[in-house]
Formats: sequence, C-alpha cells, structure tokens
Amino acid sequence: MLTVDQHAAIRYAYYTEHKSIRTIARELNLSRQSVRKAIESPTAPRYTPRRPRAALKLGPFRERLVELLEEQTRQPRKQRYTTRKIYQILTAEGFTGSESYLRAIVAQVNHTRRRPKTFLPLQFQPDQDAQVDWGEAQAVIAGERVTVQLFVMRLCYAHRTFAMTFPTQRQEAFFAGHVAAFDFIGGVPHRIRYDNLTTAVAPIFTGHTRTERQAFTAFHSYYPFEPHFCNRNVGHEKGPVKHPLLRPLPPQPFPCCITTTATLTPYSQVIFEPNRYSVPTDRAVRKLLVRAYPFHVDV
Repeated sequence: MLTVDQHAAIRYAYYTEHKSIRTIARELNLSRQSVRKAIESPTAPRYTPRRPRAALKLGPFRERLVELLEEQTRQPRKQRYTTRKIYQILTAEGFTGSESYLRAIVAQVNHTRRRPKTFLPLQFQPDQDAQVDWGEAQAVIAGERVTVQLFVMRLCYAHRTFAMTFPTQRQEAFFAGHVAAFDFIGGVPHRIRYDNLTTAVAPIFTGHTRTERQAFTAFHSYYPFEPHFCNRNVGHEKGPVKHPLLRPLPPQPFPCCITTTATLTPYSQVIFEPNRYSVPTDRAVRKLLVRAYPFHVDV
C-alpha cells in the first residue's frame, strides 16, 4: 500500500512535471498499476505504516558533497555537475542513499550557502500562482463585537481575492478555506505560496525546504497543487490566473475535518473539546466516530 508521501509524489510528477506513468514507476521503484491508482484517485491511502522510516544520514559524504558543489561553481556552465552526476560520483565512492534523498540535501546545502541579498520584481503566469494567508478582523455577531480569523486567497496574476472568516485558524478551517476558495474561482491554481504556517509545515528551517504536515501533504495531493513556502521572515517573496487555465476541481470536495473516536457517557453524550453532544438513545453505541468541521460536528 502506498504511503501518503508516495501518493503525493506520484501525483506531483504526473500533473506538475508531466512525466509518464512508466517514468514515474521507474524513478519511484513502484509498479505501473500502483502509479495509475494514485493518478486516478485524489485521496491518499487511508492506512499508512505506523513505524516511521529511519531518516537517512549523509554522514561522512557531507564534506565530499560540499567539495563537489564548490567545484561545480568553478566549472564552465555547460560542464557543471548535475545532481545525477554528483550522485553517480558519491555512489562510486560508497554512498548508499537514494538519488531523491541526495537531491533534497543538495537543495538544502545550496539554500544555506551565503549569497548577496538581491531582489527581482515578481511576475506571474496566468495559470500558475496564488497566495494564502491568515489575518484577524472585528465582526459584530448578534450585537456583540468579536475577533474572527480571516482566511484570504489571492490570485497573483488576476488579483482576484477570496476571503472567509472562521472562529479559529485550525487545520480543518485552513483546508475548508481552500475548498471554498477553489469553488469560488472555479478551479485550482498550479502553485500556492504561503508563509510558514504551522497548519502546513513542522518547525521551520532555512530556505524553501520544509517538513510538511502529513494531512497537508494529503490535501495538496488531492487537488493537486504545488505548495511554495517563503523564506523565514521574508514575506515579500509572495508578491501580489485567468480562470480557464486553472486545474479542474475533483468530483468531491476534500473532507475538511478532524476525525477521532469518542466513548459514550452514561448520559448518552460524547465529549469533544470540551463540549458535550447528545446522542439519540436508540442509536447509542459504546464507541462513536466524531468528525469536527469548522462550523459543525458530526457524530
């Protein structure tokens, strides 16, 4: 069974990089049948291995990698080492990791190397970019002034903006805002830019390399689009798509909810953060499934 990360990698390679099924199967060491299933189904497999894979270590080859990258900067442009060539050199010297892992390390090392600060005007293609961010606003609800969380998606080329308020910035609200925005603009942008939102990524590193939350990986694989994260404290990288060039929407929207189990109390209630919800006694069972959406709860 494919993991969420494998499922996302297949769909990214097919829809964004336009690779063939045969090429994807060869590069990811998977069967063509598995690749076809991932392409046809926007939903990632429900069950994933509980035991996380041990992270590979570059170990003694890190210094050798830095040496090759330094040598690369002194080579003529057409003779510079590609990542594949570096991988072949290190493999011949005893490196046993995968090429995809080495590619990620090369990107990380390149981003951390010091460069002079330069800036370029941001330009966007009609079918490419949107940006997403959270803010706060004041609203009067039932005569009372309250603070609401404002989800905003903006199409960078067309400057079309969608906004929706939520009671919190939790992950289910983050996903629901995307789904409502996609429905509003009639499609899915190819790439969406973010600040370093904790609902999307784990603790922040440098450059554009991020450890995504698994639920966010499943979400952007479902639609699919490419997430792009700004450098830390460099929000200006986001900048400010005509709609026939957007990706089409999936047949069904993504379920934007937290799913958990609950035990029925003797009073035929379930407790969820920290409210109590009644369950009809004629439908009461010991263990129940709770799905918490931004504005309602299903038991």
